[in-house]
Amino acid sequence: MNLFSLIRAAIPSPVKTFIETNAGTILTYADMLARSGQLANVLVARGVKPGDRVAAQVEKTPESLLLYLATLRAGAVFLPLNTAYTPTELNYFIGDAQPTVFVCDPSRRDALSAIAAKHGAGIETLDANGQGSLTDAATKASSDFADVARTSDDLAAILYTSGTTGRSKGAMLTHKNLSSNAKVLVEYWRFTKDDVLLHALPVYHTHGLFVASNTVMLSGGAMIFLQKFDADEVMKLLPSATAMMGVPTFYTRLLKHSGLTKAACAHMRLFTSGSAPLLAETHVEFSEKTGHAILERYGMTETNMNTSNPYDGDRIAGTVGFPLPGVELRIADADTGTVLPQGEVGGIEVRGPNVFAGYWRMPDKTKAEFRADGFFITGDVGRVDPRGYVHIVGRAKDLIITGGFNVYPKEIEAEIDAMPGVIESAVIGCPHPDFGEGVTAVVVCKPGASLNEKGVIGELETRLAKFKLPKRVIFVEDLPRNTMGKVQKNVLREQNAKLYAS
Repeated sequence: MNLFSLIRAAIPSPVKTFIETNAGTILTYADMLARSGQLANVLVARGVKPGDRVAAQVEKTPESLLLYLATLRAGAVFLPLNTAYTPTELNYFIGDAQPTVFVCDPSRRDALSAIAAKHGAGIETLDANGQGSLTDAATKASSDFADVARTSDDLAAILYTSGTTGRSKGAMLTHKNLSSNAKVLVEYWRFTKDDVLLHALPVYHTHGLFVASNTVMLSGGAMIFLQKFDADEVMKLLPSATAMMGVPTFYTRLLKHSGLTKAACAHMRLFTSGSAPLLAETHVEFSEKTGHAILERYGMTETNMNTSNPYDGDRIAGTVGFPLPGVELRIADADTGTVLPQGEVGGIEVRGPNVFAGYWRMPDKTKAEFRADGFFITGDVGRVDPRGYVHIVGRAKDLIITGGFNVYPKEIEAEIDAMPGVIESAVIGCPHPDFGEGVTAVVVCKPGASLNEKGVIGELETRLAKFKLPKRVIFVEDLPRNTMGKVQKNVLREQNAKLYAS
C-alpha cells in the first residue's frame, strides 16, 4: 500500500516526460525512478528507517520532488517546511518532529546545523539549482532500490499547520489519505497521461505537493515545473500545458496580463483554484476574458480535498461545489454537534478516507477535533444550498488566508504584545485585491511609547515567516470589546474593510 507503488504502476512509458523546467531540463519517468532510487539509498545510508521523518526546507526543484518520492520509497515520513520559516520556527518543528535527516539550502547550513544537532538530526543540503551534499551523494549511489512495504495506515507525511494558540500542529497524513484523494481527483478532474500541468505552486504546501503532483503522477501525466509564479513566464509556457492549478492571486495577476485572451487559452482544458476564497468577480472576469470557468474546490491540510465544483456542469462562483466521491460532508451546530437542516449555516464537518490520522503527538487535541462518529470538525463555517453546492461563509477560528497561506492571529499577537511599549494587539484579515486577505495588526500602545509601523514590522521580520508579517500596522487608543470583555474582531474588520482598496 506504499503510495509510490501506485505512482510506479501509473507510469505509461519509461521514456515519457515526467518533469520539464522553464530552463529546458527534462526528466523522463525512467529518470524519476533512477534518481529517486539513488536518493532513497542515500537516506537509508544516513540512518533513515521506516517510520522516521525526513524534513526539508528547500527551494522548489525537480530534486526536491524526487526527495519526497525517495522518502516514500524508503518507507519514511516526509516533512516539507516553508522556505520562509525562521530559525526560531524551525527549532520548534525539528524539535517536535525529530527527523533523522534535515535537508536545507547550503546557504543556511551554518545557521541551522546547531538546531539539527540539538535535536539529533543529520543535515544535508540542496540548493535552488538542485545541487548540494544530498545530490552529490546520490550520484555515487545505486539507482536500484527495493521499495519498503507500507500499510495503508502508515504515515506518508506530516504537514504543520498553525494553531490558534500559536503552537503549530503536525497533521499526520497516511498513504491511504494521499492515495485515495489523488485517485478521486484523477477521475473527477479527468486527468490522463496526455495532460501537462503548469505547476507554479510551492511544494511545501498540500496544494502543490499533494493535490497537484500526486494527481499528475497517478495519471501518468507530465508537469512543467516553475520555481514560483510569474505571469509573463506562465503566459509564455501556457501553450505547452493542458491544465493549471492555482490560488486566487495567480488569476488576479493573469487578468492584468495583456496576453490573456480566449485564443491564448483555447487549448487548455482546466483551470482550478483553491487554498483561499476566489472572489466572484474574479471568476466572472476570467470566464469573460478566456472562455474558461475556473473550477474552485475546497480542501485543507488535514483533509486534502473535500469538495469540488463539477468538471461537467455549472461551476458556480462563490461556491466550492459538491463533496467528492467517498467524502461525507455535513453542517452541524459548532457547540452541540447537532446536524443542521439543509440551507442553515453552521460548522463544516467531514469524514472519509482523505481525513488525516490526527495531530502528531497531540492526542488530546486530536480527540477534541473529531466527533464520536469520526467526523472531523474543520473549523470552517458554511451551508449547503438546495442544489447541493457547498458555500464557505466564514471561519470559526479567525484564520487568515493570505496568498494561499494559513495565518493564525494568536501567533503574531503574542510577538507584538511582547514588544516594549505595547499594551495589546489584535491581528485580523482584511480584503486584499491581490492576496485575498491582508494580515493587519491593530495595536494599542502605552502612553509615551515611540512605536511606529515600520519598527513593528521590522521587529517581526526576525521572528516570523514573511507571509505572516502584517502588511499594515494601525495604532488605536482602545480595542472594541463586547460586554464580556472579548475583543470584537468583526468590528475591526468592518472598520478596516477598505484598507487595501485600490
